[in-house]
Amino acid sequence: MNSKTINEILDKVKNIDFHEDFDTIVAIARGGIIPAGLIQQKLPVDIEMIWLNFRNENQQPQHDEPVLLKPINFNYMDKRILLVDDRSRTGKTFNKGKELLKGARYIKTLVVNGKADYPLFDEECFTFPWKMV
Repeated sequence: MNSKTINEILDKVKNIDFHEDFDTIVAIARGGIIPAGLIQQKLPVDIEMIWLNFRNENQQPQHDEPVLLKPINFNYMDKRILLVDDRSRTGKTFNKGKELLKGARYIKTLVVNGKADYPLFDEECFTFPWKMV
């Protein structure tokens, strides 16, 4: 499997041009935690987490739909949210996140690899430089 270096990803983060303002970055945990931290270097706003799970470590679906693992414990009502994940192909996790955060002023999505409002890459699957295994 191909891989990306942290510098390749950081270059994309540095050059991204956001067309909206955001109050909060919401990381889809676990995969979106590191990308959200990188994005926060560019957008100095708070980071919150939403714990959704759809796929296992081998990227195989383990549920029919994404599952909320922990209750949402932050105020998202009327917030301008950037929802961040590491990869998105089907959009199911982003769609579930948007559904759960209904009441936000607006939600835009950012993904390191795949389909989103702000994709850093949209390529065949690759290994992230922070993957431990």
